[in-house]
Amino acid sequence: MGRRNGSLMSEALKYELAKEMGVHDTVQQEGWGSVPSRMCGSLVSLAIARAERSVQAQNR
Repeated sequence: MGRRNGSLMSEALKYELAKEMGVHDTVQQEGWGSVPSRMCGSLVSLAIARAERSVQAQNR
């Protein structure tokens, strides 16, 4: 099973999370490739946590 074209996260969300994690300037200047993989994993974890909170709030 290969990767699909596109992304599950919007660009706006990616940049919002990058700001929150303190890597926005790096992304703006050097691109996503310059962000360490560990930090990218943390960004994904943060996105998942936000999504879970959103689902929980909707179910209340």
